[in-house]
Order: sequence, then C-alpha cells, then structure tokens
Amino acid sequence: MTNVIEKDGKTFVEDKVDGLLEVKYGLPPEVHFCSKCVISNQRATPSEVTKDKKESRKNTVPFKDGVCEACRVVESKSKIDWEDREKQLLDLLDRYRSNDGSYDCLIPGSGGKDSAFQAHILKTKYGMNPLTVTWAPHLYTDIGWKNFTNWCHVGGFDNYLFTPDGQVHKKLTSLAYRNMLHPFQPFIYGQRHYAMHMAKRMGINLIFYGEHPSEYGANSGEDQQSLFDPKYYTGDPTGDIYVSGTHVDELKELGISREKLAPYLPLTMDEIKSQDIQVHFLGHFLKWVPQEMYYYAVEHTGFKPSPIRTEGTYSKYNSIDDKLDGFHYWTGFIKFGIGRCTHEAGQEIRHGHLTRDEGVNLVHQFDGEFPKRYFKEICEYMDMSEEEFHEIADSFRSPHLWKMAGNSWVLRHKVS
Repeated sequence: MTNVIEKDGKTFVEDKVDGLLEVKYGLPPEVHFCSKCVISNQRATPSEVTKDKKESRKNTVPFKDGVCEACRVVESKSKIDWEDREKQLLDLLDRYRSNDGSYDCLIPGSGGKDSAFQAHILKTKYGMNPLTVTWAPHLYTDIGWKNFTNWCHVGGFDNYLFTPDGQVHKKLTSLAYRNMLHPFQPFIYGQRHYAMHMAKRMGINLIFYGEHPSEYGANSGEDQQSLFDPKYYTGDPTGDIYVSGTHVDELKELGISREKLAPYLPLTMDEIKSQDIQVHFLGHFLKWVPQEMYYYAVEHTGFKPSPIRTEGTYSKYNSIDDKLDGFHYWTGFIKFGIGRCTHEAGQEIRHGHLTRDEGVNLVHQFDGEFPKRYFKEICEYMDMSEEEFHEIADSFRSPHLWKMAGNSWVLRHKVS
C-alpha cells in the first residue's frame, strides 16, 4: 500500500526516491491497471454541469477485483435479452412516433460512424423521422467535412449545423486550455446543451445519443437504464457558473456576455420537464459494437475513414472531424496518464477485436504521441506560442504520475 499523506489541503503519496508527490485532480493516489483491458483507475467518469472553476475530477472508473467497470459492463452484454430490449425500444418509439411526417426525434452528431448509424437505423428500420443537429467542430478536417456532407446527402437527413461565434469560441477554447488544460470543454458544453435548445425550439421531445457511457467507465449501476440523467445536462444558466474555468462575470469583462454564452449553457430542469424532453441512449436497446457501427456507416451513409493514421493511436475512423480532436486526447494523457490509444485499445479488447497483449503493445507504441499535424494551426487558433503551449501543459502534470528522466517527461506507471 502507498503511504498517502494529507497536508495543507492537498494529497500526497510518499515515494522512496522522490519524497512526497502531489496527487492532483482528486485522482486515486495508487495507480492500478485493469487486468482485462489497458485502462487505469485514473480514468475520470462523466461530470455534471459544474460550478467548480477547475472541474476537479473526483469520480474515477470503479475497479473491483482488479477489473474496471467498463469491462464488466461490456461483458454483461452477453447476458442481456436483446430481443426484449428491442421491444422496449419499439414501445418507446411508438409513444413519440409522428403520423404526419414531422420530426419525432433528434439526433445530435457530426456524421461520424455512431451518429450516422443512429440516424439511419432509426429512420430505415424503425420508421422514425429524425432531425439531425450538429454543433460545428472548431476547425473541420477535410475528411470530417466530407463525412458530414455524406451524412446528409448519402444518408438522406435534414440537418441543422450550428457554428458558434468564432471569436467567442476561440477565446473560450484558449481560456479552457490555460485554466484547465481542457481545450474541448467549451465544445463539449455546446455539443451537449445546444441539442436541448434545438429540441425545445423545434418541439421535439425525444433525443437519442449513441453508446451508453457506462461502456467507457461510468459509475456502477448507470448501465441499467436508458435515460440520460438530467443532472448531467441541466442547470441554472442565470446562476453562479463557470465556463472554461472562468466565472461568467469575468467572461463579461472579456467581452463575452451571458447572451453570447447562451448556446453553451444548459436548460433548467423546469424547462426540460415542462416539455417532457427525454434523452435516451440507443446503445441500451441495441447491442453497441463500435467497429460494427463503422462498417454500417460506410455501407449506408458514405462514411470514409481518414486516409492516414490518427496521431496518438492506431485507428483511422474515430473522432476525425476536428483538428483539435488530437489535442483533446493528448491533454487527457498529460492530466491522467491515459492517452487516445488506451481508450481505443481498451474498447476493442472489451469487444474481442484485440487481445490484451496486442492492446498493451499498441499503447506502448502510440499512447501520448504528440499530435503535431495541426499543431501550428491550433496554436494560432488559441493565440499562443508553441513554447507557451508546452509550458502550460507541463504545469498540469500530476507528480504522482510523471517524473523527469533527463530532459524528458516519463510516466511513473505503464500498463504491462
């Protein structure tokens, strides 16, 4: 057992060589890796809409007997009666299905493999009339734009593409990187909340997301229901709230008013209840295998993988529409010691597409690879120098995860 010490409101672990090492972000002091996949217990679970300036991540993937919750959830799929789950889906759809050709459900997405699958199967197999809604990437990649347009044109869907004020979005992204090393936070807020705004505006009461977050390590027991808990997407947009680690009053001083922030901010619980908006995970009802969603999207909506390998991992078809995607995963690697390859290899091990040994080898080869392809463009976008970019990142490394070896940072713990 690691000797854990609480001092001056901070948590430290005692290392025989380096002395006291601070543990940041409320992470577990001891690092353990799942015995079935490659994820560690430093993986954070989805957070609620927060008032916390630094968005401390105190909830991490539960481990039991050396196995992570994500592995347990995926393993439990073999015991699910999927015919019964489909009947439950049909019952749900029948309650909302329109008879006049109007929209009866809303699918948030980018036209990637998952949202392409959702929209197409709901339309063609289950007879629904979905409206697709897209919160635009920071900077579209060529393949991302191609897949988005194919989603609409080949798949055959109506779509609202919302692109937030570019100057506001740049400022929020830069602040999120500087304050939280989380440049994707404003995008995530917009992606999550704008779908609710559109459902309210269009009078649509049923929203579908794809795979259940429990497949990636949500809190134990959350996989037992299809409903997305409203605590994750409701709040008081007029209250005491932070965006990009900055209080809304401070943002006003930077020229970003609450009115400008409106698309990023949540609806209230009363607004959700008054219209009876329900948000469900389609992956609760249909067996969700990410690789199968990829094949389905290729066949039915013209989805195409990237022509080149994605930096930080071995794949070519996950999260490829935004030039900032790679930095979202890389900053998670800096803060939690978990990179893009760990996420993808863990997922494919759980679904039987990789052995654990293969996953470990891939993690050692690709995890934490710096996404240099768009680096200069992203620095320009966030209005910072390359030197400042790296200085900020290094300041967020948790000492219980990282140490210096010569002139390079190395992880203290690696999956084996």
